Amino acid sequence: MTEKVDVVVVGAGLAGLGCAYHLACSGLEVLVVERGDYPGSKNVSGGRLYLEPVRPFYPDLLSPEALPQLPFERAVVRERLTIVADQGATSVELHFPNLGGPLPHSVTILRGTFDAWLAEQVTRHGGMVVPRYKVDDLVWEGERVAGIVSAGDEIRANVVAAADGALSFIAERAGLRQRHDPDHFALGMKEIIELPRDVLENRFGLDSRQGAAQLYFGSVSQGMLGGGFIYTNQESLSVGMVLGMGAMVDRGSALQAHELLEAFKARPEVAPLVAGGRLVEYSAHAIPEASGQAMHRRVRDGLVVLGDAAGLALNMGVTVRGMDFALASGALAARAILEAHQSGDFSERGLAGYEAALQHSFVQRDLSTFARMHTFLQNPRLYAAYPDLAVGLLEEMLHISEGPKQGLFKTALRALRRVPARHLLSDLWQIRRL
Repeated sequence: MTEKVDVVVVGAGLAGLGCAYHLACSGLEVLVVERGDYPGSKNVSGGRLYLEPVRPFYPDLLSPEALPQLPFERAVVRERLTIVADQGATSVELHFPNLGGPLPHSVTILRGTFDAWLAEQVTRHGGMVVPRYKVDDLVWEGERVAGIVSAGDEIRANVVAAADGALSFIAERAGLRQRHDPDHFALGMKEIIELPRDVLENRFGLDSRQGAAQLYFGSVSQGMLGGGFIYTNQESLSVGMVLGMGAMVDRGSALQAHELLEAFKARPEVAPLVAGGRLVEYSAHAIPEASGQAMHRRVRDGLVVLGDAAGLALNMGVTVRGMDFALASGALAARAILEAHQSGDFSERGLAGYEAALQHSFVQRDLSTFARMHTFLQNPRLYAAYPDLAVGLLEEMLHISEGPKQGLFKTALRALRRVPARHLLSDLWQIRRL
């Protein structure tokens, strides 16, 4: 059986649904296929969406007037970064209530809820979303992608939009991605832990619909690239870790990632926050922290690649961004597809506006600005020596013991000597280039 539509979108995540939404609003016949039971059932993220970068791409959905209908959990008004040593920790906190005002800076979301809502917006404007649909291959007309194949059936399209996740089968099948390199990915693990609303708000010092983001950096990842996080939802916490896959492979089979997550939750800085909670969900997925470096093109005849599938994610050290990149890339891909539809040219040249728009957007600019960050974050001293140094120095400065106390400069100098000077100078030089 063969059918034909204007555009087939593979993957009902934020990138795919964002693309489909714009196409459906413009009157194109668009079909979204999703292998999960429903949009959002297989989609995983830490749970924090930055709204300001994507608001211009979705003015109708993210306007102040539409905000009450947006299915977010809480607007983030508290930011805390905790540096964790083997023994002890130190935190820096920003509390800025205006971050959660009429136009919140960022919000926490649950993907099962948010993605299902976005799929409804697609269908409301005439798009089709079909779950439980596994794509087996692409349809080819010479060198041009002309559709998808599932269980022997073909669905042909002028354009296929590949939004099938970090390990994109379609991007690899189309020759746009090199073989997967573990150093280009991270493993994200997350648990949803239910807590009564009043307990949650008391623990984190929040009012109704106010949220907190807490990030943990240092020994929690046992010397590997990574860190932990806690985001507050309405009546639950998103608790998890991100670990570099390359470092995990180097560590060998003795490493059990879930044991690191359990150890993280047992830390004295974390355990009181999750105490008494009920585990209701566990999920894990690949994060394309540097896989975009392996993609020299995101367009070919009849095909565009977007979101995680295109390697559009960024670990900035204190936060991991992906959902805002996904939504923006979906909107930019839709614009290019609409231009190709108007011209009737669905070749790589006709779709090249997508690549050009990406280059001028905040997505590629931020990826270029922080291009060296991934290499810098692989430095094991960031997860052991420097956290121990920071916590130890503050302990010496603030602890009053028997006998006279040394001056602050001598105290700091003695602490800095714990790290060899050549390492310290080298790392400071790397920071200069970030």
